[in-house]
Amino acid sequence: QVQVVESGGGLVQPGGSLGLSCAASGSIVSVLLMGWYRQAPGKQRELVATITREGTTNYADSVKGRFTISRDNAKNTVALQMNSLKPEDTAVYYCNANVRPSYLTFFISAWGQGTQVTVSS
Repeated sequence: QVQVVESGGGLVQPGGSLGLSCAASGSIVSVLLMGWYRQAPGKQRELVATITREGTTNYADSVKGRFTISRDNAKNTVALQMNSLKPEDTAVYYCNANVRPSYLTFFISAWGQGTQVTVSS
């Protein structure tokens, strides 16, 4: 079984920082693209940032210059460092990993359970 688990959410004041982490585990052969998405109340889920195995990153315009995504291929982990947080960053943040399990011949898109980030004074 493949598992994707996030951690690090919480309450932070505007202008503050918060770090999220995510680990993919289980019977995994390979992990390709990993990323973070978020969903605010009443809104659709949106892309925050992605990162390839080679380290190529892609960010939503709304977080460029404030958020940094990174990964450790050896550990199948991905992190999101969030700085200069704004109230509009408040959302449930989800980790995504494109994984080939040992028992499949194709990749699947695996999601974590989500972690709440609240930016408020």
